[in-house]
Amino acid sequence: MPEVNEFAQLEVSEDVLKALEDMGIQTPTTIQKQTIPLMMEGRDIIAIAPTGTGKTIAFGIPMLEYIALNDGRVQELVLAPTRELAMQIHAELTALSKYIPKVRIALLYGGQPIMRQINRLKLKPQVVVATPGRLLDMLNRGYLRLNAVHTMVIDEADEMLKMGFVKDVTKIIESTPNDRQIVMYSATTNQDVMTISWKYQNDPVEVVVEAVKEDRPHINQYTMSVTRDKKMDHLIYLLDANEYNRIMVFVNTKFMAQKLCTRLVKQGYKAEALSGDVRQSQRTIIMNDFKKGRFPILVCTDVAARGIDVYDVEAVVNYDLPNENEYYLHRIGRTGRAKKRGVSFTMMTFQESVRMDEIRKYLDTKPEELHFDRLGILRRKDETPFFESV
Repeated sequence: MPEVNEFAQLEVSEDVLKALEDMGIQTPTTIQKQTIPLMMEGRDIIAIAPTGTGKTIAFGIPMLEYIALNDGRVQELVLAPTRELAMQIHAELTALSKYIPKVRIALLYGGQPIMRQINRLKLKPQVVVATPGRLLDMLNRGYLRLNAVHTMVIDEADEMLKMGFVKDVTKIIESTPNDRQIVMYSATTNQDVMTISWKYQNDPVEVVVEAVKEDRPHINQYTMSVTRDKKMDHLIYLLDANEYNRIMVFVNTKFMAQKLCTRLVKQGYKAEALSGDVRQSQRTIIMNDFKKGRFPILVCTDVAARGIDVYDVEAVVNYDLPNENEYYLHRIGRTGRAKKRGVSFTMMTFQESVRMDEIRKYLDTKPEELHFDRLGILRRKDETPFFESV
């Protein structure tokens, strides 16, 4: 088989190719090369691939190619574990279907007035992107039927099942036809993912994609040994370097997100906090404003680590080290997207350095170590300043 370097080689329609061009996407990633042809053939798939490798485009293209435009029933279904990810998928599918007439895509998630979503379902969408709870609610109320579903995609299946949605996902699958195609995308695998696969998929093809060089986000990773009482000073040093116009700062708790954001605002920085305590309507406003560049610093918990795509985040700062290894990848994966280069800084106290050793073992790459000298200047191991001027 000839090497695939263009989407046209994957039998993608002209309408979708034109949309990809508008999105600035030219070359398929490994996950796209491997799964698009399999989905086009109608195969069930369990795909293990890291975050940031283009999974939404990988399942979005075949789904849009399948749709019978004159059929007002739900034909394509995407389940996502969080509202943020559901919103991101909806936005990408909407952009991908820009030149396909009559495509209607509905977005269902909790935290938004239910009547607004019921009205969208009355427009007879062929594609539904949803979180499990709200989708089941719509099914139980009789506003939605899944008896014509052709393809069901479960995105971030590992995270969804870990969050306790096993029963919900099972009920949803059993509401679809027996001959539907089930495609599961997952960053890792676990027992629940395999159980769903064994029970509901038909002779699934397993696709495992490592984050190879051309697919992996281009991120320069750095660690800094710090004391807890100096973290704020060091964060301000990074902000004052004037190197980065859009930064995400990650902390581990809702309390810390608000506290740190408040301190930054008091010192004259434009910043907003995003955590589970923020109402969904406000969360959407904050994310839209961040994407539009109305403020440069977003302080957030891991609620924002998955399922938020802002393509020009220039730097990620781990103010707190994440509690789980995989969250480190999800956090830093917010930068270096769409083939752009990004940078991540991780602050480590002495106690956190042990956790960082575990993360290093989990990673393929080793972050470069930086340190602050007695004057508070950030330097590399060879003592050259990290920033030319601060």
